Amino acid sequence: MKLDILAIGVHPDDIELGCSGTILNEIKNGKKVGILDLTQGELGTRGSIEIRYAEAAEAAKILGVSVRGNLKMRDGFFTNDESHQIQLIQAIRTYQPEMVLANALNDRHPDHGRAGHLISDACFLSGLTKIETKDGNGKSQERWRPKYILHYLQDWYHEPQLVIDISDVFEQRMRAIEAYSTQFYNPDNASKGEQTYISSPDFLDSVIARARMLGKRIGVKYGEGFTCEKQIGLKNLDSLIQIET
Repeated sequence: MKLDILAIGVHPDDIELGCSGTILNEIKNGKKVGILDLTQGELGTRGSIEIRYAEAAEAAKILGVSVRGNLKMRDGFFTNDESHQIQLIQAIRTYQPEMVLANALNDRHPDHGRAGHLISDACFLSGLTKIETKDGNGKSQERWRPKYILHYLQDWYHEPQLVIDISDVFEQRMRAIEAYSTQFYNPDNASKGEQTYISSPDFLDSVIARARMLGKRIGVKYGEGFTCEKQIGLKNLDSLIQIET
């Protein structure tokens, strides 16, 4: 399946927290978007693998993505090595995205930064002809390199090089996040399971505050920020969309 955008997250819920507003915008604009989770989030304190799959499926339904897959790498213990790179290259060549949205390159959770570098490296290597991979039917895959990789902001703040206005889709974005009812604060589940850093009401408040702060930077109500390793280029000044600040 050819995608316009492939959003990759190391844990189910990383995409929802980091770039789901941008995904919603692009789907509204007619783009075909998919999500790829690298792990099953099996080390999460609350919930189970089966529950995380159900929550991820519900979030994907809310977002309206074309496909959601999981590479089942080991949560907490995957590495940025050849075997993991090949696994991800196969997925990139399967979906042939024009753009990849990826984990932050450095963050509070070590999985995030490690995944960010794994994704970046795999996207580059996927464009090399002499790296041979096969699809699920044993057919050789053609090389493919996405044009851009954008890294969404996660727990730690990094100065964004790009901020997207997500004001029109913000409520839908929050519903997608709240689909992970075992992970984030939910009054019905507040007393179930050990309390964690992300299960407190304060965490969701910080998610909203981050979006408000980024939105203010570009003169809108809510925003999502991205960093990139490659300089973003425009064909002409008409490509700029003026937002009054």
